[in-house]
Amino acid sequence: MIDQYNRKIEYLRLSVTDRCNLRCRYCMPESGCNKLRHEDILTFEEILEIIKVLAKLGIRKVRLTGGTGFSIRDVTPEATLDVCDRMAPGIAEAMRLESLKITPRAMLSRAVAGICKRTLIVNLPGSVKAVEECLNFVLPTLKHGIEILRGETGECARK
Repeated sequence: MIDQYNRKIEYLRLSVTDRCNLRCRYCMPESGCNKLRHEDILTFEEILEIIKVLAKLGIRKVRLTGGTGFSIRDVTPEATLDVCDRMAPGIAEAMRLESLKITPRAMLSRAVAGICKRTLIVNLPGSVKAVEECLNFVLPTLKHGIEILRGETGECARK
């Protein structure tokens, strides 16, 4: 996918809740925004459709933020499971394992990761701190996984 400045876009972060607290300057004003009614938030089916369209447009990596807890509206893992052709359980397991060193509440995460065509989809927690902790741990290895998905490398042996 190419943006208006002719840049190739291969990555997207999608927050599946209006309670996201990442406060990205491009989508959330510093003052915050009004909370939406539950029925005004993306449905499971809408999340699924967005991911399918993104994969067709050439997006190689989708990070879904939030929606991995125990709340009735937390449907991110189910949407991910429905859209993926193959699962990558080690990614979510590694994030949980590392997060358990910080808080026992990490065991409450239902996050999953998988592959839709040539797109890697990773569920991330909804808090800034938890996302940072998880990404710091898995990003170096995810880079290699994405290179394999793109066909840029096939070697998985240790260096």
